[in-house]
Amino acid sequence: MRRRRTGGRSARVRTQVLQSVGALLLEAGYDGLTVDAVAERAGVHRTTVYRRWRDVGHLLADVLDTASDDTWSPPDTGSLEDDLTALNQEVYEALTGGGPNLTTALIAAAFRSTQAATALSRFWEDRYARCAVVATRAADRGELPGPADSRALLVAATAPLYHELLLLRAVSDPTLPHRAARAAAAAAGAGVFSTPQ
Repeated sequence: MRRRRTGGRSARVRTQVLQSVGALLLEAGYDGLTVDAVAERAGVHRTTVYRRWRDVGHLLADVLDTASDDTWSPPDTGSLEDDLTALNQEVYEALTGGGPNLTTALIAAAFRSTQAATALSRFWEDRYARCAVVATRAADRGELPGPADSRALLVAATAPLYHELLLLRAVSDPTLPHRAARAAAAAAGAGVFSTPQ
């Protein structure tokens, strides 16, 4: 169930609490993230946190759900390869940003918390839905032989980044976003992701 939207003091408290969740997750990891620690860091009473979020899993879920409360949309560069490169560049920067990385910390936490895992799935569903237009635009421009499975295309474009940077922990390679995008765009142009018309 998605959180209810509130304003005023309640919104300020929520902001303080969720910022504290992110900071503590980076500093202490999942095992060091407790409701009491979050309440202390946020400067609110522990009962406030327990009453609204109940446990760490729901706190993490709210942090992840908040990530979808934005106006982000995929860039329109004029070509499929460049659109995918721009998307991959955003992923690359999120995964390789200097210092502690909240993106990777939240992904790791999702393996420890059912609520966080469910919220992470919601986040990906939202992003895939927003990115469907990338395949539609490419088909309209004549870059694809017809309608394409946008999710399969996006997974093919971004998977090398997650595999190299998260799973293999490979040395950052600034050419990776474009190389992966180029390969996915070429496959799409060859009809690999085409859907029945």
